[in-house]
Amino acid sequence: MGGARAVSGAPRVLVVGDVVDDVIVIPRGPVRPDTDTDARIERRPGGSGAGIAAWLGAAGTAVDFVGCVHAADVERHTALLTAHGVRAVLQATEEAPTSTIVILVDGDDRTMLTERGANALIRPPGPELVAEAAAVMVSGYSVLGGFGAAGARELIGAAAAAGVPVAVSPGSSGYLAEFGAEAFLDAVAGARILYPNLAEGRALTGLDEPEEVAAALAERFPAVVLTLGAAGVLAVEDGRSRRVPAQRVTRVDPTGAGDAFLAGHLAAWVAGASALEALESGVSLAARAVQQVGGRPA
Repeated sequence: MGGARAVSGAPRVLVVGDVVDDVIVIPRGPVRPDTDTDARIERRPGGSGAGIAAWLGAAGTAVDFVGCVHAADVERHTALLTAHGVRAVLQATEEAPTSTIVILVDGDDRTMLTERGANALIRPPGPELVAEAAAVMVSGYSVLGGFGAAGARELIGAAAAAGVPVAVSPGSSGYLAEFGAEAFLDAVAGARILYPNLAEGRALTGLDEPEEVAAALAERFPAVVLTLGAAGVLAVEDGRSRRVPAQRVTRVDPTGAGDAFLAGHLAAWVAGASALEALESGVSLAARAVQQVGGRPA
């Protein structure tokens, strides 16, 4: 059975996370230092949290999204999320610009140059919004470079008080190394599902092999869904494990594939599937994501 809370009507997922203006750079040849390199450059709305919310909307799931942007960008980013069926609850600030990331794509690898901007000023949503949800999805970026451990505990505590399960995506392995693995795991204790990729899983456990990483994290969370890029996904739930390969498709840009997988998985989970049963739904949406440029549905 799925672990989401039973609610009347269509289950709503509350996503808390980052909003970004992405600049995606796909070189048309080897990058040449100190001179020009011909490239395809796309400017797209991004951010892991906002991307998860947009892909959830594309999957037909009712979704609320909480993030933070510069006051001048509230209307623009609200409209961009609304286009994907997302109810946006954007916090506004005059103190920092909306986050921007330059993403340099090299096959399946990405190098990201990041200005956290307004994302660093995000605050946890109020308990009223949390209580309306069937599940809460927290982007680890908001823990690592936003409201921190105290905000994470506040949010997970509010969800626990309302009987709402929480899922967490750790975010960046680089930020995890700076924050501290144990500090992060303590901050998100009480979450029902953890969604690391392999690099994040290794950073959190100090282990290398996917099976070892997943098993170690499963000692702390009821369900662990470990994404492995082109190698698919490995999940552990209640002592059982399952591995599902990625779909073979023409890969254009891996940006947003993890967010799309997570959204597809969450959509099936809140609809009643177990964490193991929901894997195909996630893999299918991730396959759709890598066939386009950008982190949100085209």
